[in-house]
Amino acid sequence: MSWKHGGRGERGYHHGNLKEALMRAALELIAEKGPFGFTFADAARWAGVSPAAPYRHYSDREELMADVAKRGFEEFEQALRKAWNDGQPEPIEAFERAGKAYLEFARKHPAYYSAMFEASVPIAKNAELREAGERAFNVLRGAAEKLAANAPAGKRPPATMMALHVWALSHGIASLFARGDEGRRSLPMSPEELLEAGVLVYLQGLGIWEPGKK
Repeated sequence: MSWKHGGRGERGYHHGNLKEALMRAALELIAEKGPFGFTFADAARWAGVSPAAPYRHYSDREELMADVAKRGFEEFEQALRKAWNDGQPEPIEAFERAGKAYLEFARKHPAYYSAMFEASVPIAKNAELREAGERAFNVLRGAAEKLAANAPAGKRPPATMMALHVWALSHGIASLFARGDEGRRSLPMSPEELLEAGVLVYLQGLGIWEPGKK
């Protein structure tokens, strides 16, 4: 597949993968107009195909967006898993790396991030998308399980609850401050510093971390 990047009329694919071309078109349109700023026909036009061509692979725009979101979660999972590295060489340090990977993904892939979290794709209706999202979240849950094991006996928090809390913190910082588009807000420190401080305060409250220790 070869892509052209000149004027709008030159974008498209030539003797290539139509499904891939439509996903690429959707990502470019999300980046330019947001997840609700274009139609199914716009995606076809951007890919350089007829309005009827997308129906060979997708029943409607929603199905196309779900496919984009699924791929985003797949890449997201890989980024988190690589950063976490099964908690090596030290769990809290690895947990911090995973948090930074979360922010980096939002910064480097804002169109995927938007499709995953802001496009109102009904996850319950798409088993593959739901499973992709769960696999990504399971990286955080697995990390939480390993960290929770370091909490005082009898005071170990539920790993799922802990993962949800850290996910909410990471997602909020990513959405507000670490995006790669015009939706980000200014901050007197780096998003990574803010996330690290928030996570360490949280872990301290759970008795998992003490100041001066890693």
